Amino acid sequence: MFEPPTQLVDWCCALEAVDAERNIARAYHIYASQDLFGHVIVALRWGRIGRTHSSITVSFSNEVAARKFIEHTLGKRASAPRRIGIAYNLVND
Repeated sequence: MFEPPTQLVDWCCALEAVDAERNIARAYHIYASQDLFGHVIVALRWGRIGRTHSSITVSFSNEVAARKFIEHTLGKRASAPRRIGIAYNLVND
């Protein structure tokens, strides 16, 4: 399973699942930052590689809640082999 770092502020994670034979090309990005009021902002972006991505941005009042949300999201990505037949891999930026 993918693990978030100990400090979430200014953290990002890029994942890809690619299988050319089965025409699977998916990307998943997670960005965590802090706003001016001290809330942790988590932005998710997902979709087919090369196409317009969908996105959602969620605000949390504390880092514990944001970490729980990110861990849950990464847990869903870790189950990709069972769901779509191929695992997500970390992409080096």
